[in-house]
Amino acid sequence: MKFGKTGESVPIIGYGTWRLGGGWWRPDRSKDLDAIEAISHAIEEGSTFVDTAEAYGGGHTEELVGRALESLEASIRGKVFIATKVDKEHLTPDQVMRSCEGSLRRLGVRQIDLLQIHWPNPNIPISDTMKAFEQLVDSGKVRYVGVSNFTSKQVEAAQSEMRKYEVQSNQVSYSMANRSPEADVLPYCKRNGLTVIAYSPLARGELPAVFNSLPVLEQLCRRKAVTASQLALCWLSAKGNVLSIPKAATLEHIDENIAAGDLELNHDEIELIDRALSQKGSNP
Repeated sequence: MKFGKTGESVPIIGYGTWRLGGGWWRPDRSKDLDAIEAISHAIEEGSTFVDTAEAYGGGHTEELVGRALESLEASIRGKVFIATKVDKEHLTPDQVMRSCEGSLRRLGVRQIDLLQIHWPNPNIPISDTMKAFEQLVDSGKVRYVGVSNFTSKQVEAAQSEMRKYEVQSNQVSYSMANRSPEADVLPYCKRNGLTVIAYSPLARGELPAVFNSLPVLEQLCRRKAVTASQLALCWLSAKGNVLSIPKAATLEHIDENIAAGDLELNHDEIELIDRALSQKGSNP
């Protein structure tokens, strides 16, 4: 799929790294080798859009991504699109610069493909933050700018403070169990050419409950010979400008998720799913 207004081509199914290498600002090194293997496998099998953040594992997750990149052949490594995020408490100009330098060092790269604001912070002027982001693009340390967990009005406010570049994406929680982006973020991004990056696209363990309560979805899975996870990811892709970043720790689940990128839903199947979800109460 096309990424934002850049003309860049990225996979419909990317790879999320939340909780690989630790939790929020807390590193966990007990399963580092497994995490590196998972990240490397995802990239080699086609999930070349890898999303992480400085807050994940207190930066350790970025280190794991960097070690995975280092393990790959140069021809594969050159195809990886790295996205990371600056914490909401680090959005003053000086803090943005330091955060970016730290991410570059931990990732082991000279340039970050997409640098995102992780959450909006009303206590720091967005004008100061976006100015710093533009300086990072000017310096060649960042290619593209994105945001995360922003409303459409917050995206507009961020964009209005940029003089040279454009916001290319908004990363939000979006799944069959959480369709709230359809009320605001998704239509805004479609109108303005932004990509919606869907985190937690498999609803953090809530997906089985959704399917168990909606037999029509299980029937559709059987008819198309796909798993619930694959149908959920395919449904998101069918929205048009949505890039999903499921996190999977096992090679089997990684392959299952990636295979969803080759699936298609026709118009009637999409409407069937939307109606079922609306009847259940999963409304935009």
